[in-house]
Amino acid sequence: MPDTRWQPSCDRAALAARSAFYRTIREFFHSRNVLEVDTPLLCAAPVSDPNIEPVQTCEGRWLHTSPEYAMKRLLCAGSGDIWQLCKVFRAGEAGQRHNPEFSMLEWYRTGWDLQQLMDEVRDLVQTLFASRWSELPEIRLSYAAAVKQYAGFDVHASSDADIAQVGQQAAGNDLDLNRDGWLDIIMSHMVEPALPKDTLVFISEFPASQAALAKVTTGAEGYSVAQRFELFFNGTELANGYDELIDAEEQRRRFEKEANDRPIDENLLAAIAHGLPECSGVAMGVDRLLMHLLQAGRISDVLSFDWSKA
Repeated sequence: MPDTRWQPSCDRAALAARSAFYRTIREFFHSRNVLEVDTPLLCAAPVSDPNIEPVQTCEGRWLHTSPEYAMKRLLCAGSGDIWQLCKVFRAGEAGQRHNPEFSMLEWYRTGWDLQQLMDEVRDLVQTLFASRWSELPEIRLSYAAAVKQYAGFDVHASSDADIAQVGQQAAGNDLDLNRDGWLDIIMSHMVEPALPKDTLVFISEFPASQAALAKVTTGAEGYSVAQRFELFFNGTELANGYDELIDAEEQRRRFEKEANDRPIDENLLAAIAHGLPECSGVAMGVDRLLMHLLQAGRISDVLSFDWSKA
């Protein structure tokens, strides 16, 4: 029996759809006067997020998990509005919806708030999905409102023990998780599956403890919230956006807290100290967008060669 492992993971129709996606994305940002940029894949320091496992090379460099750090250095140097479409790498993320190497679209808008950025994310997704959905409805909810509506409790008023109990029931077992870990379980097991179908659902104002590189402010109900959003569509997260933190000292504190013995990106901190303009940025997984457009069941169905064939 001949060896067929050399053959592509996807068919030619998927290759053509990806090509059309890239052309549409480039035209979209060109028409809006956003500059396309290119940054290194190999970096001196990895991402600080403890929930993301980066890939380290034998030379001690790191394959980037996002172009975020380098793009922010460009913003600090006066680039203005920028976008990038590139390959990114995350160790251990292989499965039905994950591949250790995948395509990410990321862009930054100077002087924009999250509402403006969500508008642009909606416009781009509607454009990319136009051949299948003429116009998708849209919903915008705060994190607290989404949890209240779809999981049935007040996230701000609930204790760690209360949240753990709900999370245990949702997961079906007693994991060793902190408050944010259980909230992630609740979001993935209770909230996301219950969101309306064929609808662009933006969830914003996340708990302050999940701020990452976003600003923290006081929400309408008087609680500290992270100024960030996520876009969900038919059971998957498509985009993650921030009102970007511009305080270098606070950024260093967060990096040191989350470093987990990894080196800290001193170049980024120096750039932010020089001056990161007020801006909002967002990252989108292009492969997942393609999966929805083509109604693909696995990420391999939209990749030329998935992890098992690369």
